[in-house]
Parts: sequence; structure tokens; C-alpha cells
Amino acid sequence: MNVDGQEEMCRAKRVALYMRVSLCDKDPNAHVVDLRQMAVRDGFEVVAVYTDKTTGTTAKQPGLDQLLVDARRRRFDIVMTWSCDRMARSTRHFVKVLDEFIRIGVEFRSHCEAIDTGGPQGSAFAIIVGAITELEHSLIGEKVRTGMRRARLDGQLIGRKPLQLDHAAIHRDRRQGHSIRAIAKEHGISTATVQRVLRISTADLLERAA
Repeated sequence: MNVDGQEEMCRAKRVALYMRVSLCDKDPNAHVVDLRQMAVRDGFEVVAVYTDKTTGTTAKQPGLDQLLVDARRRRFDIVMTWSCDRMARSTRHFVKVLDEFIRIGVEFRSHCEAIDTGGPQGSAFAIIVGAITELEHSLIGEKVRTGMRRARLDGQLIGRKPLQLDHAAIHRDRRQGHSIRAIAKEHGISTATVQRVLRISTADLLERAA
């Protein structure tokens, strides 16, 4: 084994602690202190602590947002939190965050639920989270397709509104010597569209003459 490999094995895993606290918590730092002690006990190095103070009127979590940014940059190997409800606002949000950790190769540990994606059951847990995420994406896609079908049945226009072109005016401007760029600007269309209109009409005239 080379020196780099030995250093990698000897280096303690870097841990980031995260806690979402409420303004009603009597001692919001108590769980952070406990998590830090657990990390040190397991031989990990605590390199960052992220916290969010939330109320019933806000769903923003700037601390978690920064944690995810740093996770993508691989500034730590493990994320530890006291409980899953201290990580995310809802089950859906938690699954989304956890799927992100698994995808980028950062382990996740939750003390209360005894979740450890880096442990023996980590692979099975990753499969379950991936399946839930894929199912949610499928359900969202099906809802979109169902909505579009319903809109079509109701006579609603789906997608971009068809471009209304005045073919006669475009040809008239061209016969008067206007440049393709000037015609495009006048009609609010691209030069490629002007060329397509002129080309189609010319081909139609040639076909009729034949």
C-alpha cells in the first residue's frame, strides 16, 4: 500500500453536525453537545456544525442549504443529527435530503432512529430511499401527463401558442427589396423563420408550375 493509501486509512472520518432547533427549545445546544461527544467517542473529527432556528411561519433552512453545498464539495464524510425530525420539515423533505447524501457518497447518522447509512444495512437503506425517490418522480410525471390529457379534452392549448405568420406580407416586403433581417424585425420573428416562409412558398410555386 502506498503512502497516500495509508494516510487515507489513518485519517479520522470528518463529521458535520446538524440541528434544526425551535425557538421554544429550552436548551437548543444540548443535543449538539451530545452529538459532538458521540462523534469523538467513535473516533471521528468534527469539522463543522450547522444549525437552523425555525418558527411556525418559516420553512427556510439556510444552515441545511449550506450543509448540502459543503457535502457536494466533500468537506466531510458523515452527517450526524439527533433525530430525523431535526433534519427536515417533512418526510418527503427528509427523503430528498437523504437521497442527496447517498448519491454524493456522504454517510448519514441519526441518533434517535439508529440510522447509519455507512453501516452493514447501509446498502439496503440506500435501495429503499432510491426506490421511494423514483416512485415519487413517477407519480409526479403521471400527474403531469394526466393534467395535460385533461386539458386537451377540455380544449385547452398545451405548449407554446402557434406562431401566426402573415405569408403575404412577408413576400410583399421581400419583393419591395427589404432584407431578411429587416423583415424578421418588422414581423417579430427570426431570420430562419423568414427564410423558411420564403423557401416554402417558392417551392409551392415551382410545384404548381410543374
